Amino acid sequence: MLQLAYLVLCILGTALPYSQFVPFLLEKGLNINAFFGQLFANQISGFFGMDVIVSSVVFWFFVFSEGSRLRMKNLGIYIATNLLVGVSLGLPLFLLMRQRKLEETALNNQQ
Repeated sequence: MLQLAYLVLCILGTALPYSQFVPFLLEKGLNINAFFGQLFANQISGFFGMDVIVSSVVFWFFVFSEGSRLRMKNLGIYIATNLLVGVSLGLPLFLLMRQRKLEETALNNQQ
């Protein structure tokens, strides 16, 4: 059940941010100046921008520490999804794969 919840959150975590980003790309292309100009257009958007940046860095530390502890493979995938979509995809995807690893380990320990 938990894995299904994480999967649904991965889908939402991709669809919702991209519903805002794709129109920007269609209008302005990969204009980094426009992107950061709009991201920090006012204090409230700057607040959310800084929050997401800090959350991303915390997520990277979590991925490498927890992923290494559990001997998970391909940890860079979660960083890449974080950079390509956001914490909204990277975190639930990592938690989904972490949950699978935990359940696999528990099953192997029972045998």
